[in-house]
Amino acid sequence: MLRKATPERVSALSDGVFAVLLTVLVLDLRPPAVPTFASLGQLWPTWLSYAVSYLFIAIVWTNHHYLMRYASEATPRLLWFNFAHLFSMSLLPLSTAWMAVSRLGPQPVAFYALVFFLVNATYIGLIWELIATPGDRVPATVRRRMHIRSVTTLLLFGTAAGVALVTPLVGLAICVGCLFVYLKPEPPGAATHRSAPKEDST
Repeated sequence: MLRKATPERVSALSDGVFAVLLTVLVLDLRPPAVPTFASLGQLWPTWLSYAVSYLFIAIVWTNHHYLMRYASEATPRLLWFNFAHLFSMSLLPLSTAWMAVSRLGPQPVAFYALVFFLVNATYIGLIWELIATPGDRVPATVRRRMHIRSVTTLLLFGTAAGVALVTPLVGLAICVGCLFVYLKPEPPGAATHRSAPKEDST
């Protein structure tokens, strides 16, 4: 009888992709041609783009890591939802570089926000696959809060893309604001509702 496919390899692959994304972001950084602090300061769009993207990857990895705790089997749906999530994350270096080169131009920032939107949409797919089914492991209140948080930020990322076409800095600020909602992987109150492990009666 075949054993269930465990999710460890899914997590390992995901960790590798996140590590590569961080490396690519660093490799895209270039020093100024003139060796002065003034010329370094003129590259503020590059540093801002890098800082936001680095924070974004850190938060997405943290939330992905915590969410994968609920995976007991690497089902085909989980594999493809995870690959979709990683695909959306793979667009981040491109969108970051374009936004930096354009010095926060409207369309590059809008595209950047759309990448955030896509990452959040695929994260909702992972939530749906891993914790949507009622059970003792994830109380209904926790599931509801995670869904509300993810859908709300999805709408805000979409709004940020539209706002960025008019006011890029405001659109980017909306994206950054949404990130702080995910600093704690579990929504408020989740820890208090987490089920305690059942004791072995034997």
